[in-house]
This record gives sequence, structure tokens and C-alpha cells, in this order.
Amino acid sequence: MPRWRVLIVDDHASSRAAVGEAISVHGGQVVGNGSRVADALPLVTRHRPDVAIFAVGLPDGDGIEAARQVSAVAPCPVVLLTSHTDMQAVARAVDAGILAFLAKPLRAEELAPALDLAVTRFRELEAVRTENDRLKRKLESRKLVDRAKGLLIERLGLSEPEAYRRLQKTAMDTRKTMAEVAQALLLTEELGQPRAVK
Repeated sequence: MPRWRVLIVDDHASSRAAVGEAISVHGGQVVGNGSRVADALPLVTRHRPDVAIFAVGLPDGDGIEAARQVSAVAPCPVVLLTSHTDMQAVARAVDAGILAFLAKPLRAEELAPALDLAVTRFRELEAVRTENDRLKRKLESRKLVDRAKGLLIERLGLSEPEAYRRLQKTAMDTRKTMAEVAQALLLTEELGQPRAVK
């Protein structure tokens, strides 16, 4: 197994060759090459690299825009290859989700730390995003259940524990989650067709 599967998007053949050689020397594998912003997303989608290296200057735009497009559709860690950086470019790069920089001309010894850093940061960010999504879904489910409990309390005069038990029993009887039962109850109420929860 290669250390990383890498996609390179750079319009200078000599630069692509130097980067490719450094990747091979450090145990990686180049899985695809492109030379334009328009190449980036299709290549990432096709090859699913562990990390992508985009040159900042490309004939049809820049690597920062390519990173933004990739981040929106098929996220993967991106390292920006550039011969110059200014604060505005750095801010745009960070906003686009770029996780590391490599300077042109490439110094081979800088490649491995930059790629490892980008891959590690990306995994950490994905783990945080996944946990945030899980917590958001849990909170949304709880809000649904609370609204459904409130409806049962109002309509049937139940106490909060009794309303909760009704939702829980219906969920068990129908083999659905409490959130699904709550959502169905709230929907029928909105449609003006109140349905009893067993």
C-alpha cells in the first residue's frame, strides 16, 4: 500500500514531474494528473485520492478555487503548491479548506510533512463534523419528541411522563424510533387529522 494516493493539478509539466518524483521517493503514488481548475473535481471524484496537490496558478483560475469546488462536492485534503503567498491568498486558501502549503520550487524534504499534516488535519476535521452531525440529529430528534409530548399533554391531558410513555410504547409497537413516531404525530396534527398514539 502506498503511503498516500496523490492527485496533482499543475499546468507546468516540470513541476508535476518534480512533485511526482518526491511523492514516489517518500512511498506515495500519483493516481492522477491535471493542468486546469476544470480537471480537479472530475479527477478527485474518479480517483478518490488520499490527498490532492493543487498549484495556485492555473490557466483557467487558481488552485484555491479548485479546492473550494472539491470541498463542496467530494471533500479531500488539499495542499496548495505556490511560488508566492500573500495574506489575502492565505486567507482565501484557509476559507477554501486548504490544509497545508508547499513552496515552489519544491524541496523534496518538505513534501512528506505537508502531506501527512494535511491528511491528519482532514481526518480530525471529518471526525469533528461527523460528531457534530450526530449531535445535531440527536437534538432535532429530542425537539420532535418534546413537541409531540406537548401535543399529547395538551390534547389528552396527560402528564409529561405519561405522554413520553405513550410515544415510547407506540415506537416499540411500530418498530420505529420515537422521533419518527413524534414526526408522524405532528404531521397528522398539522394536516388536521389528529391520530391517537396508543
